[in-house]
Amino acid sequence: MSETVRIVERREVPTDAKMIHGLPDVGLVGVIAVSQIISQLKMVEVAYVDSDLLPPVIVLHEGLPHSPIRIFSNDNLLALISEIAIPASSLQPLMRAIVNWMDEKGVETAISLGGIATPNRQNIESPKVYGVGSNELSLKILREKGISVMERGFLVGPQALILQYCAEKNIAAISLLAQAFYNYPDPEAAAAVIDTLNQIVKVPVNVSDLLEKGEEVRLRMRDIMRRTQSELVRMRKSQEYDIPHYYVA
Repeated sequence: MSETVRIVERREVPTDAKMIHGLPDVGLVGVIAVSQIISQLKMVEVAYVDSDLLPPVIVLHEGLPHSPIRIFSNDNLLALISEIAIPASSLQPLMRAIVNWMDEKGVETAISLGGIATPNRQNIESPKVYGVGSNELSLKILREKGISVMERGFLVGPQALILQYCAEKNIAAISLLAQAFYNYPDPEAAAAVIDTLNQIVKVPVNVSDLLEKGEEVRLRMRDIMRRTQSELVRMRKSQEYDIPHYYVA
């Protein structure tokens, strides 16, 4: 594990678990979705990320300080979420350390939730969700569940690195990417990605809140979206447009 990144465990971490990731990216889809899952399942913090590669920021919950990148657990499900925009320059060592930790804990399947920027998103009532896999097993899971597989294109950012590093360690990893706004928090896309996640891992989460309180969610997330957008520019996220993402099976 990188000397500059530590995963600090606060409680016992289940082994052979499935793990979902919600990291700031297009439309904050993963952050919104995983936040909803953590809240509704009443998941408990079991570990956090400590690194001098991150800005000197803490988040306050119920008056107490916490790391902005934390790992939660409920039975045999782990969930990682970041409440800050991760600097583009820090993504590689951070994602490498997280995947190394997953490997140590014997994580069975890693599922990253996110969005893929769609130019005509405002005209799409029900965002479609695409899947990407790290190995043949994860592709088999996607196809058996009837999830459209992205056959060609570029992925840029945290999901791309998690897939790459999981592929190196032969960890079954999946990215579920919903059509989303590039610049705006997209709770409707988050709801779509949760519905698709349920085809792989059953999470008893009601997405109606996301749909009914969409504007409230957008307002709450606008600051982190603004900072995330700056990092998306630095990581050259626009490369995802170079080969259209509609090449799916």
